[in-house]
Amino acid sequence: MDFATLLQILDSTLRLSAPLILACLAGLFSERAGILDIGLEGKMLVAAFASGAVAYTTGSVWIGLLAAIGASMALSAIHGVASITFRGNQLISGVALNFLAAGMTVLIAQSWFGQGGRTPSLFGGARFEPVTLPFAESLADVPILGPIYADLLSGHSILVYVALLTVPLTWWVLFRTRFGLRLRAVGENPAAVDTAGVSVVGLRYASVAIAGLLCGIAGSYLSTGLQAGFVKDMTAGRGYIALAALIFAKWRPWYALGACLLFGLLQALALRYQNLDIFGIPLPTQIMDAAPYILTVVILAGFVGKAIPPRAGGEPYVKER
Repeated sequence: MDFATLLQILDSTLRLSAPLILACLAGLFSERAGILDIGLEGKMLVAAFASGAVAYTTGSVWIGLLAAIGASMALSAIHGVASITFRGNQLISGVALNFLAAGMTVLIAQSWFGQGGRTPSLFGGARFEPVTLPFAESLADVPILGPIYADLLSGHSILVYVALLTVPLTWWVLFRTRFGLRLRAVGENPAAVDTAGVSVVGLRYASVAIAGLLCGIAGSYLSTGLQAGFVKDMTAGRGYIALAALIFAKWRPWYALGACLLFGLLQALALRYQNLDIFGIPLPTQIMDAAPYILTVVILAGFVGKAIPPRAGGEPYVKER
């Protein structure tokens, strides 16, 4: 593998990791507050559709982004009402949202555009264009560092850089602010937080809202940055991979970045090497497509070790009287 090929694979890794990072951090906020969020997949999917449809209709990718965030936060509100207000089973609520999003997006897309459950292709201002970083062209000829800066770090959608910057922001919010301290405490011992006069319900709703915001950005990137429009089930299990990355990272932001980059690398390799021969025996394309998901299971089963989730995770809080 030469240097140019390595840069291309790493470039694809960053592009493919961006929605995983955002979704993983969304789950991090939610689960740190004690709310399990299996519905990451559904929120990303409905956000991808809303972004693609509205961006095509209005011709503005920024309006599409706002629509994506609104749609994702609407599903987050449903999950919050079911899990926090009515103290329902959080796993069932999340799975129900995934089924709702999978059916609703195709139905509305077919009714709206009549193209088999997809939106028309996006062009121009309806898509996020690549961003060229300062001095990228002038530094491109510098040995080694120039191609890394010009070809690997530069030329991505703005939402890729947003995803990367969200990691240190999440770390700062969770571990350097009063809000983050309270949020983490709610996931460990909500009764103690309630005794201190802080609203457990309010903090949990805030965490669910932040998760909706991040999933909205992730879904918008899928349909207006990574691809040029919405297609049926375009999330392709990324919400579940994000949950796997969250467990792999043991609910820590910087580890989550590494886990998402690893899974993104696996996807990039699968896309790059569709046809491989091992000892003269060609591997079917389907094996390479399934490789990231198989390796996800292998990594979780054999390399995670003991991952201890927040102690109050999945448990509805009932205020003592």
